[in-house]
Order: sequence, then structure tokens, then C-alpha cells
Amino acid sequence: MHKVVIHKAGGYEQLKLETHPMPKPGDRQVLIRTHSVGVNYADICVRLGVYESARRFVGWPITPGFEYSGWVEEVGRAVRHLKPGDPVFGVTFFNGYSTHVCVPVDLVWPKPQELDFDAAAGFLAVHLTAYHGLLQNVVIRPSMKVLVHSAGGGVGSALVQLCRLHDLQVTGVVGASHKVEYVRQLGANAVIDKSTQPLWDEARRLCPEGYDLVFDANGPETLSQSYAHLKPTGKLMVYGFHTLLPKYGGRISHLKAALELLKMPRFNPLSMTTDNKGVVAFNLSFLFGRTDLLQAAVNDLTTWVEAGHVQMPRVRSFALAEVAKAHRALESGETTGKLVLRTAPLSPSELSG
Repeated sequence: MHKVVIHKAGGYEQLKLETHPMPKPGDRQVLIRTHSVGVNYADICVRLGVYESARRFVGWPITPGFEYSGWVEEVGRAVRHLKPGDPVFGVTFFNGYSTHVCVPVDLVWPKPQELDFDAAAGFLAVHLTAYHGLLQNVVIRPSMKVLVHSAGGGVGSALVQLCRLHDLQVTGVVGASHKVEYVRQLGANAVIDKSTQPLWDEARRLCPEGYDLVFDANGPETLSQSYAHLKPTGKLMVYGFHTLLPKYGGRISHLKAALELLKMPRFNPLSMTTDNKGVVAFNLSFLFGRTDLLQAAVNDLTTWVEAGHVQMPRVRSFALAEVAKAHRALESGETTGKLVLRTAPLSPSELSG
């Protein structure tokens, strides 16, 4: 098998494509020959050495990647509902950037027919993040007002669709004009282009009474104002800190990161009680032990995909050997939708033929 391995924190040069022995599935595990694997911003954080669960549970060396699609290659003795050749998709606690992944059976599901392999590989991480944030962390009611930062990205695209599916009023924020129409097509009621519009003036004009929910993965750049633009009983949903990290060059500017950390807001419980506002923070990688939450989310998401209520954002694919190019593209901030690494362009029948 081939997989991308990072031996120490650093730039794109740390992404090494290596040959390794094939893993053998345990009793309740499944070995999957991947077709494609998803690329997420968390993978960049892993490469830079700043992803907490990677440091805590794996260390160096590490293979990044949380999601995949492909075919069952082999199953453990206790696995009954999957068999070799079945098309599947799922999540993995790292190790995704590989031609083969060995995962617990609870983290793999039949691939929906409505998603091709590239789309399926890039579906779960962003949609599970959006689902967990919107539907497992807060109680939502129709017509709630929601502001979504980075609405043209993977999680943002998923959030916009889930908000519209549940009759919420959603305003998307994008950082480039070419993303505006894309976010409108996803169903946003309004889109703020912060490259040409004053973000917070426009946010206040669109919702002068304040927002019920603000989803923010930017970090210090926007967190304080995101909180300030909540209405009483509103919740700030935090799931990332992108402005702490570089957008170009593949390396951390430690000076910039230190300055940004100094600007990180501190939310005081006494002040939050007085304001009647809350802050909820979450990280998808810590959900891998909560298969009850994951199973409920995948069941709903699959149902909505099959019914045509949720569409996969546009997908851009790279070869596994182009992993550095994919990271560079994601760091640029210019992409929309999802990026995937394609590990097996041919189906089993094509390979055997």
C-alpha cells in the first residue's frame, strides 16, 4: 500500500508518499481499498504540528486524513453486514491519505448511490461538522437567523444547506467575489462579500436585532465581533482558528501566530450570563468515540442526500502524489467546495478487466 506520511512538523516538503505493509483487519475492522480521500483544513493543522488530537493520540510520524470512499477489501470475523467489493464511505481517526485504510466497522457505511466516489470521499467530514454544530449542540427553531463565516468552503457550504433545510434564515460570508453566486445557489438568503463590503456594517444592516447563531472558524480576526452581533439567547459556534495560520507558503509565521493569540477574546461566564449569550466550541476528531452521535448524523445525512435535499458541494480532485498541491490550494483561500485526493481512478471491474 502507499500512503502519505509526515515525520515532523513543517511545510509541504514534509508530505512524503511512502510504501508500507498492508494492514490486517481485526475482528470488528474493515480493510478498504480507497478510491478517493478527503482533504480538510485540519489536515494542514496536522502537518503544521498544531492539531491537538494528533499530538495527543498519535504523535510523529502521522498520516493525515479523516474521510474516504472506496471498496471493501477484507472484513474481520465479526463483521456481517459488509463484504468484499461493497462500495463504501466513512471516517477514520487519521490515516486517510492512503490507498488502503483499516477502520472499525462502526466508522464505515454503504456509499449512497447519489454520490460518486469523489463526492463521497469529501462528504462526511464537513457535513458531520455542520450537522454536529447545528443539530447536536443547540436547539433550533424555524426562522432563526444564522450567520455563517467562510460560507463558500466545505463546512460553510454544508451549513448553508442544513440551515435552509430546517427553515432557518441564513446569511453567508465569503472572502472573494467569485464565491458569492455559488453560496446563493446553495440557498443562502443573503451573502456578504467582505472583499468589497464592510462585513459588520452589512451584517448589522441585514439583521439589526442580532443573530441567533454565528458559525465562526476564523479565530481572533472575527470572534469578538461575531459574539457582539449575537442577539440575547444567541450562540457563537466555534470550530476552528484559521487566521492563526498562514494562507500561503505552507509554514507557520510564529510571530504572526503569537500576535493573533494575544488578540484571542476571553469570554467571561459572568459577562455571558449578563449578556444572555453563549459560546459553544467543538472539534470533530473528538467525536470518534461517540458512535451514537455519528450514526445518527450519517443516517440523517444519507436520507437527505437520497431525497435530494442536500447536495454535495463542487469537488476538485488531485492525485495522491499531488498532496502538496492540494494543501497549497486549500491554504490559498480561493477554493470553493471540497478537495479530494484520488488514490484509485479505476473501479474493481476495470482493474480486473
